[in-house]
Amino acid sequence: MNKIFYLSTCDTCKRILQTLQPGPGIELQDLKIQPLNAGQVDALHSLAGSYEALFNKRAQLYRKNGLHEQDLSEADYRKWLLAHYTFLKRPVIVLGNRIFIGNSKKTVAAAAEALKP
Repeated sequence: MNKIFYLSTCDTCKRILQTLQPGPGIELQDLKIQPLNAGQVDALHSLAGSYEALFNKRAQLYRKNGLHEQDLSEADYRKWLLAHYTFLKRPVIVLGNRIFIGNSKKTVAAAAEALKP
């Protein structure tokens, strides 16, 4: 799978996509229009190694729902990832069997390097 999960309304995601310039072999999935399904969450989990690695603890709903005060299990992280797109750390870039999660400069640079022909 060669895919980028992002939000079209997110300025950071837009900037990263502009930087990466993904080619025609990369599918883009706007999470607001097409939310993650259980199969996709599980596939991302198998690449990332945990649901927690995919989880955005900076999401406003994380605090609003009191999740920061709970000891969440992997099953909890999975449930919340499926419940609302905001809980996915974005963007998530999948290139074959490699995954790049989030928007840190180091992650974006590694994804850019992996995208080079």
